[in-house]
Amino acid sequence: MNESKRGKAALITGITGQDGAYLSRFLLDQGYEVFGLFRRTSSPNFWRLQYLGTYERVKLLPANLNDAASITEAIELAEPDEIYYLATQSFVRGSFEQPTASGDITGLGVTRILEALRNTVVF
Repeated sequence: MNESKRGKAALITGITGQDGAYLSRFLLDQGYEVFGLFRRTSSPNFWRLQYLGTYERVKLLPANLNDAASITEAIELAEPDEIYYLATQSFVRGSFEQPTASGDITGLGVTRILEALRNTVVF
């Protein structure tokens, strides 16, 4: 999408989790500009990014994966070449206690990302 004006850009959902934090470090080391979505409705949990030394290097964007407008805004800001969807319910007990919410993020969150791409990307 934007490689002509800058290097590659990646958008990571679930950047504050273990896999997202390590992926951000890997991509930064490869020269990517890295954007990460974090839930604006939860307490900031950036300790993994801080531990890996990437907190100051990634561009964090608040968004909710059940809110199509915030997803679209994040995609428009990041103009990513690649998107990594790592957001999910990370606690098994939580997924049993809130199965609908877990399914919404795990399944419909991807659909909202794809719809935002379809509506914002010019091919």
